[in-house]
Amino acid sequence: MIHWPSYNQSLVRRGEILFSYDFLDNWDADLARMNENKNGKKYQFPDSFIFVIGHIRVYFHLPYRQTEGIIKTTVGKNLPDHPCYSQICKRINKLDIDINSGIDNDDIVIIIAADSTGIKVTNRGQWMQDKWDIKNKKGYLKIHVAVNIKTKEILALEVTDEKRCMIV
Repeated sequence: MIHWPSYNQSLVRRGEILFSYDFLDNWDADLARMNENKNGKKYQFPDSFIFVIGHIRVYFHLPYRQTEGIIKTTVGKNLPDHPCYSQICKRINKLDIDINSGIDNDDIVIIIAADSTGIKVTNRGQWMQDKWDIKNKKGYLKIHVAVNIKTKEILALEVTDEKRCMIV
């Protein structure tokens, strides 16, 4: 027996974003340090906050405007103001955030190309098949291949017939 209210709450919790507010602890000190001998308009948001925004943007694969929307709804409740998308873009690009620090992407990322091609087994009786809609037992074979693009290694190979049954 399923307890539907608790199941419903678990589905709702899947969409929650757990957000750490540790950057708020040093907000004033970071802003004071950043604005200390600055000419022109003073910073409103510390680099630690922009750093968190940059990680959110990269991990969720978001454009800057959608990133602004997430920050507005999640953090905006605790802050009097939030940065606009143009501020986010300029500040993230100044920070030089290295998301993949210490990770060698060549070892982790595998790019796979998949291709399928059909081979007709026989032409005998093709006209009869088309005219009378007769299913011939000898139709075609289909070869499915998956290849690692970088190493040219075959990762998967499957041969099927017209009924999608595996032959080899």
